[in-house]
Amino acid sequence: MIRWTDAWTWLVPLLAALLLGGATFMNPAAWLTAACAVALIGAVIAAVHHAEVVAHRVGEPFGTLVLALAITVIEVALIISMMLAGGPDKATLPRDTIFSAVMIITTGVVGVCLLVGGLHHHEQSFQLAGANSALAALVSLAGLVLVLPTFTTSAGEGIYTVSQLVFVALSSLATWGVFVFVQTVRHRDYFLPPANASDEDQHAAPPSNAQAWISFGLLLVALVSVVGLAKQLSPTIEAAVASAGAPKAVIGIAIAMLVLLPETWAALRAARADRLQTSMNLALGSALASIGLTIPAVVIAAVWLDLPLVLGLSAKDIALLGITLLVSAITLGTGRTNLMQGAVHLVLFAAFLFLSLVP
Repeated sequence: MIRWTDAWTWLVPLLAALLLGGATFMNPAAWLTAACAVALIGAVIAAVHHAEVVAHRVGEPFGTLVLALAITVIEVALIISMMLAGGPDKATLPRDTIFSAVMIITTGVVGVCLLVGGLHHHEQSFQLAGANSALAALVSLAGLVLVLPTFTTSAGEGIYTVSQLVFVALSSLATWGVFVFVQTVRHRDYFLPPANASDEDQHAAPPSNAQAWISFGLLLVALVSVVGLAKQLSPTIEAAVASAGAPKAVIGIAIAMLVLLPETWAALRAARADRLQTSMNLALGSALASIGLTIPAVVIAAVWLDLPLVLGLSAKDIALLGITLLVSAITLGTGRTNLMQGAVHLVLFAAFLFLSLVP
C-alpha cells in the first residue's frame, strides 16, 4: 500500500501524463509551455523516487540498470520520432544527441557527483574493475560511432555506407550486451559498493514485491511523461536556439539534458549519501546505453525508411571527446576520488557548453 503521505509519488506522474495527453491535442500557448516545464520537473523527481524504490528491492547493480535502460529506450523513441518528423534536417540529430549525452554524463554528471561527494565526505571510493570495464567499452563505442565516420572514404564525410552502418550497429549492440552480462552475471561484484563504503539502504527494510511493481509501473509513466513533455518543449527550444543565433547542435544538447535529468538527480543524491558506486553505475552505464541501444535502433530506422544519417563529429568535437575520455581514465583510474577530480570534469563540461555556443 502507498501511504497517503506519499500521494505525490503517484499523483505527479499521473498528472504529468494527463498534461502530456492534453498538450498533444491542444494548440501551443505560453501557459501550456510553462505548465509542461513544471510537470517535467515534477515527473523527474517522481521518476527518481520510484527508481530508488525499485533499486532497493532488486539491489545493485540491477537497480541502476533499470533506470538507465528505461530512459534510454524512451530516448531512442524520441530521437526516431523527431527524425521521421524532421526529414533531412534531422540527419545530424542522433549524432548531436548521443555526443551530447556522452559529454554531459562524463563531464557534467560525473563532475558534479565527484565535487558534491568530495565536499561532503572528503574522499570516496568505488570499484575500479567495474569502472575500467565501462570506460573501455565507452571509448571503443564512441570511437566506432562518432569518430571513425569522419575518416572513412566509402561515402561522404561523416557518413557510413549501409554495410558500415550495419557493422557498427551490431558491434554496438554486442558490446553493450557483453557489458550488461558482465555487470549483472559474470562479474557482478565489480559493480557493488566497496566493503568499507557506507550504504544507508542496507539498514532499511526493502519494499515488498507489490510496492516494487507499483513503483516500476509509475516509473515508466513518469519517464514517458518526461520524454513526451521534452518533445512538446522541443519547438520552443528550437525557436529559442534559432532566435539566439546558436548552432543547431545546441538542440541536441538541450534534448539530452532534459532526458538525462532523472539519472542526473539520482546519481547526485547517491553521491551525497556516500554511495559513489551507485553514481558511477548510473553515469557510465547510461553513457554506454546511450550508444549501445540508440545506434542499432537509429540504424534500423535509417536503413529501412531511407533516412539520411550523419554520425561523424567535427575536428573540434573529436578533440574534446578525446580529452574527456583521457581525463576520465586518469581521474577514475585509482578508485578513489576527491573534489579536485570533480572540478576538472566540470571545467571540461563548461568548455563543452561554451564551445557548442561559440564553435
